[in-house]
Amino acid sequence: MPKITFIGAGSSVFAKNILGDVMQTPALQGFEIALFDIDAERLLDSEQMLLNIKKTSESTCQIKAYTDRKEALRGAKYIVNAIQVGGYDPCTITDFEIPKKYGLRQTIADTVGIGGIFRNLRTIPVMLDFARDINEVCPDALFLNYTNPMAVLTNVMNTYGGVKTVGLCHSVQVCVPHLFDHLGMDTTGVKYKIAGINHMAWLLEASKDGVDLYPEIKRRAAEKQLEKHNDMVRYELMLKFGYYITESSEHNAEYHPYFIKRNYPELIERFNIPLDEYPRRCVNQIEGWKSMRESLINDSNLEHCRSHEYASYILEAIESNNPFKIGGNVMNTGLITNLPKEACVEVPCLVDANGVTPTYVGDLPPQLAALNRTNINTQLLTIEAAITGKRDHIYHAAMLDPHTSAELSMDDIVSLCDELIEAHGNWLPSYK
Repeated sequence: MPKITFIGAGSSVFAKNILGDVMQTPALQGFEIALFDIDAERLLDSEQMLLNIKKTSESTCQIKAYTDRKEALRGAKYIVNAIQVGGYDPCTITDFEIPKKYGLRQTIADTVGIGGIFRNLRTIPVMLDFARDINEVCPDALFLNYTNPMAVLTNVMNTYGGVKTVGLCHSVQVCVPHLFDHLGMDTTGVKYKIAGINHMAWLLEASKDGVDLYPEIKRRAAEKQLEKHNDMVRYELMLKFGYYITESSEHNAEYHPYFIKRNYPELIERFNIPLDEYPRRCVNQIEGWKSMRESLINDSNLEHCRSHEYASYILEAIESNNPFKIGGNVMNTGLITNLPKEACVEVPCLVDANGVTPTYVGDLPPQLAALNRTNINTQLLTIEAAITGKRDHIYHAAMLDPHTSAELSMDDIVSLCDELIEAHGNWLPSYK
């Protein structure tokens, strides 16, 4: 029986979407769905929830929870990864509160920035543990990574883990629908192209019946900037650099040196930037789970409608050989010609029985490639720190981060990194 293994299955709502989708897909019937999580209670919750969906969907998939990770992986054809190392308490709290002491404010802190660097440093060793197991018990498996920081972790699994990995993010699917809906434009018949790096990919083209839609997009966006809304950072970047970016404004506020600045506090109000958004979101999700749990776990008639998540469509395309296009995070094997070959890039990919095949993009507009490289610099040095165990490379990654370096001196950055390393304690390996 072919197997799909879900690591981090205690993320019950996300498991519902991904694995509920699998059970709704005819080409994926008869698979074993193997669940693994280090939280035994949440693991059992997810198992019961999926058994409820299996019943109502009349799926022939088998649901099985494992307490042994290697056994959950053994023989897997596909692996879905959705872990978070260190959780909200203590690690996310640490990532936000210590930088605040230095006057460094963040919104999400899960991609780059000082928070993203440390999330990577505590997650990479765990991912490489997964890779060792995978190479032993299911070396041909396709690894679908949903865990942030996406670009670094996908890079590490491909480059150092020896695992066939594609990174998947929601931002590509929702980019055009979100933008057009907010601007009051119709997406019917619209053709578009998106490429760049994760959370900083670009809507390179948008047209309908051969007509370039960007002039109208920018005209409407400029009008929208006259009033407060939740996408002001992205619109400002588009109006200044020429192209719309895939990931949300709260993320992009901290990917660049232009928006969260101690000496210009009025920018926070002007661009409607939600500082400390991720901690608030975590607290709300933890509270929300308490009420949501009852309806998901104890509803024996729980139903599920297939979501827009890529995972089931990827598996379906491979199993049925019916092609499907995704925006995937893959290594830059000459795909984007003015970004480093060591980088992980986000490009259109064709999926069929041959697996995931990335497509060639060529050069990005030079200003977009330059913005991408500022984030790639920090990504690659974070990987260097994790692989070599050298503390200096943590400093280098932070010194080259656009937001951190715009706010802090080099001495303060070193001090901040040292304090974060000590505060993380056993969540991090030792650094020389």
